[in-house]
Amino acid sequence: MALGLLARREHSVLELSHKLISRGFSPQEIELELANLQDERLLSNERYTESYVHMRRQRGYGPLRIGVELRERGIAADLIERYLDRNDTSWLELLQQQYVKKFGTSVADSFQEKAKRVKYLQNRGFAIDWILKSFASLEMDTDGQDYD
Repeated sequence: MALGLLARREHSVLELSHKLISRGFSPQEIELELANLQDERLLSNERYTESYVHMRRQRGYGPLRIGVELRERGIAADLIERYLDRNDTSWLELLQQQYVKKFGTSVADSFQEKAKRVKYLQNRGFAIDWILKSFASLEMDTDGQDYD
């Protein structure tokens, strides 16, 4: 059963455990099966983390949200840190791509509109300091003045 689930996509140990519990397997059976799969390198939280980060990043999510989602799936903090380098400048590029994709090149003409845009980017998992830094370059009017 567990191998069939893994054949479809990577799973974290916690995810696979929950799925097996929901299908009526005993905790002892699950523990034994998960240990065997890990010994055979068919189940790996490290491989899952790498795959998950890549997939969510491709969908435009930032490191804060991806980190939370991984913790919810039972991934250890050190493993998350290894695959989510929050200091990587490519996250800033992704933030800017998501901003332009959602709002185009139009300038936020009110405080409420700017707040809406900031909230959108925060919900996508980007840090507020990066968002504000991006606003400095993305939200300039034709005179070169900020809308702060």
